[in-house]
Amino acid sequence: MSQKDEKLSRRKLLKSATIAGASLGLAGLGIDRASGDSPVPVEAPAKPKTGAGSVIGLKFEKRDVVRLGVIGVGARGLSMLREWLAVDNVRITAICDIDKDQIARAQQRIEKAGQKAPAVYDRNERDFENLCKRDDVDFIYIATPWDWHAPMAVAGMTAGKHVGVEVPAAMTLKECWELVDTSEKTRRHCLIMENCCYGYNEMLALNMVKAGLLGEMLHGEAAYNHDLRRTLNEKRSEGLWRRAPHTKRNANLYPTHGLGPVANYMDINRGDRFDYLVSISSPSIGLYEYREKRVPGEDPKWKEKYVCGDVNTSLIKTAKGRTIMLQHNVTTPRPYDRINLIQGSKGIFRDYPARIYIEGQEGGERFATLDKYKAQYESQLWKTAGEMARQKGGHGGMDYIMVYRMVQCMREGLAPDIDVYDAAAWSAPVALSEMSVAQGSAPVKFPDFTRGRWKDTRA
Repeated sequence: MSQKDEKLSRRKLLKSATIAGASLGLAGLGIDRASGDSPVPVEAPAKPKTGAGSVIGLKFEKRDVVRLGVIGVGARGLSMLREWLAVDNVRITAICDIDKDQIARAQQRIEKAGQKAPAVYDRNERDFENLCKRDDVDFIYIATPWDWHAPMAVAGMTAGKHVGVEVPAAMTLKECWELVDTSEKTRRHCLIMENCCYGYNEMLALNMVKAGLLGEMLHGEAAYNHDLRRTLNEKRSEGLWRRAPHTKRNANLYPTHGLGPVANYMDINRGDRFDYLVSISSPSIGLYEYREKRVPGEDPKWKEKYVCGDVNTSLIKTAKGRTIMLQHNVTTPRPYDRINLIQGSKGIFRDYPARIYIEGQEGGERFATLDKYKAQYESQLWKTAGEMARQKGGHGGMDYIMVYRMVQCMREGLAPDIDVYDAAAWSAPVALSEMSVAQGSAPVKFPDFTRGRWKDTRA
């Protein structure tokens, strides 16, 4: 089949995309009835199934050295090794991946940092289970394709290890509940490794919110808008798996980078909670157009049908009546943007670029820079470790600050900043947006993963 034979006119392209999306219905949702997901999420029982009780506020056991096992040393996992190795008192004892070349790169990086060679698990897709059983691992960091996140986290907790999972932590509501139930049963933490919560601007804005500078919280806006067309079509790394969900699910596939910080501003699971969501998707055009311009006609990608709308926009209502706009767009040409907006009764903070407006400020109704606020509201974490983060950390230093804080909590025996209830709530929009879109943007309820404990305020 030649590329010429497969060229689509814009009219045919739009028609094809519309038919692909309309033909889904509930049967083609990608919502597996066997998985436990249904169009209307069922509320949780008032008490944990396990009878173990909440892990809210559960402290780590104090330890001088954090012994780390890493599952997944692909692009993200390998880059994060730099962060783990840059923080004092972390020893990487075991690594796991089915890609032996990546294993070799990881070994080299670990040994170059002056640590002894880690144990290696690379025999097959289930070899991670053997890593989980080791008695010289305290915390397992998981950086694998999305569908493996929840199963690997459950295996780690069941083996008695605390786990940290890359985003999203789960892809179905059933998986969200499995994470919560397993964490409560085993008394092991399952943390969502949401680096954006540790960005400089996000932590600065959080301090301003907590100090009351913006007044009462009313509305937030969050997004993951990032042109990933090239990455999605690569024949390596994420290109091998991250495009597939676009052929199966019409949803917000990656909600947490934008949603996590806004959830923190609004005290979600700490005095408020997500109540329900409505979602709408645009046509799916971006991957078709990119394929037509960049993908050779003989490539198997020409057989793929893309059903995920290029722009998914969801609205979330909280129990306290606040609103959040949540957006996902990775298949169109555009600058990177997480929006990162929080509107209060006294003012507004907005990112990209970062700016602020407080009622009555000098200059009239125009945004101002954050310069005058940094000295007073800068995060203590950035004051302490910011220089090292900027020198060695990825994504502007937020990766380093995230790891630094997690290790600090484990060494000092503190409760983590982000827990399994956050992991479940922030990941749930993947499934919920899919359900809402399939039902003509009908409202769908968020499960209360805290089982009523969201009303408890926390530091």
